[in-house]
Amino acid sequence: MIMLLRRYGTLIGIALVFVYFWISLPDTFVTSRNLLNITQQMSMLAVVGFTMTVVMSMGDFDLSVGAMASLSGIIAGIVFVSGGSPQIGILAALCAGVIGGAFNGFLVSYIGILPFVATLGSMTVISGLAFRLSGGKTIFGSAIPTSFSGFARGGMALWPTELIIPNLTIVALGALLLIYVLLEHTVYGRRLYSIGGNAEAARMAGVRIKPLRMAAFALSGLGASVAGLMYASRVASANPTQGASLMLDAIAAVFLGMTMSDEGQPRVLFTLAGVLILGMLGNGLTQLNVDSYVREMITGSIIIAAVAASSLSRTRIGSL
Repeated sequence: MIMLLRRYGTLIGIALVFVYFWISLPDTFVTSRNLLNITQQMSMLAVVGFTMTVVMSMGDFDLSVGAMASLSGIIAGIVFVSGGSPQIGILAALCAGVIGGAFNGFLVSYIGILPFVATLGSMTVISGLAFRLSGGKTIFGSAIPTSFSGFARGGMALWPTELIIPNLTIVALGALLLIYVLLEHTVYGRRLYSIGGNAEAARMAGVRIKPLRMAAFALSGLGASVAGLMYASRVASANPTQGASLMLDAIAAVFLGMTMSDEGQPRVLFTLAGVLILGMLGNGLTQLNVDSYVREMITGSIIIAAVAASSLSRTRIGSL
């Protein structure tokens, strides 16, 4: 029983959340339109959560992803205001994400700063830079090209049905496939897990920890930039704080997923389960007109309960 709860507790949580909102919102929650809307709403969190899984597979954190998402949207918006094409704006934002992530990796790997401290400091710098570049204002209106904002409103028809899969959902699914293959089916992924398991043993086995760790942080920065661009496209604007909630939610999604792992390791498919719980909670509680601070309390309580239950079950099993 304990093993079943530990392995499938998060899946059971998904089912309970789904059934609760199905009963509470019988006319609106379980509709194809709303379910697709949930996938679109959680797509930004999913991308950040999947790339965060790469960093956390080494036992590290990246606290700067929310600020980087905001900065990426601002950078793209500034390019648009200056008359640059959507392609240039997107490329500039993505480059900023990779550079910022690689810088975090450099601080952690080559300077030796703890990931928490390094990314907390860079989060503050990046957030300040987003405010400085934007003047603390939102970039919106005619400055945002319709080809850019229209991407989030578009989708692809799911043959042979009439359902339209949103473009943002497709991007999230693409990120899921990419990270799954990277972590589960490449030498790079296996080495990251070896670093997370025992960094010293990995080093003694010849694993080049520093460049691998730096690359993981660069990928996390790239994921944050992609999410920031997705968010800017969805709301047709760029704001220096619009990605602020992504960091805590992404870490929460990874932790929720980790409760499903026998070894307590981050796995991208398990992270998807965590994203689903947070996505359904956000959508359902919003429809029930629950205040934002109450939603945060409920979400935090679920995370604490899930992680605590997983830790207690491992402790009990280990004592048997």
